Amino acid sequence: MENIEKMLIENPIIAAIRNDDDLEAAIVSEAEIIFVLYGNIINIGYICNKIKEKNKIVFVHIDLIEGLKGDSQGLEYIKKYGNPAGIITTKISCIKHGKHLGFYTIQRVFVVDSLFLKTGVKSIHEISPHAIEVMPGIAMKAIGETEDLDKKLKTPIIAGGLIRSKKDVMDCLSSGAIAVSTSTTDLWNL
Repeated sequence: MENIEKMLIENPIIAAIRNDDDLEAAIVSEAEIIFVLYGNIINIGYICNKIKEKNKIVFVHIDLIEGLKGDSQGLEYIKKYGNPAGIITTKISCIKHGKHLGFYTIQRVFVVDSLFLKTGVKSIHEISPHAIEVMPGIAMKAIGETEDLDKKLKTPIIAGGLIRSKKDVMDCLSSGAIAVSTSTTDLWNL
């Protein structure tokens, strides 16, 4: 299994897809990593396989797949029928089960205030996901000016959410994130 940090550094722009039109655009884009933020128990295998046929790396946001619960059986299902490289989740139990099944795990965290910077860091250390996705991604600039979050976490940081321009991407990358996930299709070919 390739090191996730190396994978993210080499592919810092991640296509975040929310529907079939996004899927079609992402598989022909320059983005080598795709975050699947939609689907259901019936079509998730098809979505994952279509992406992998283009030799792209798939991560599935397990919390957003309709009809699929993020428990151990749900993760075993996604492993069997979609077999993505990893999962994205906000749930601690999914991180633990996902790691046990050999998935890369990305914990999505929402930074809404400075309290997260105190309590969230401790929680992330205890859970030890392979990477975290900070939402909204544009918060990375404010965090980067006041905190060394990347040094405190010692976990690769992906910035995601509300990233709409090349400047947003550059601000996130210069503020401690090593990759950016975005649904803005114009950014997938940077």
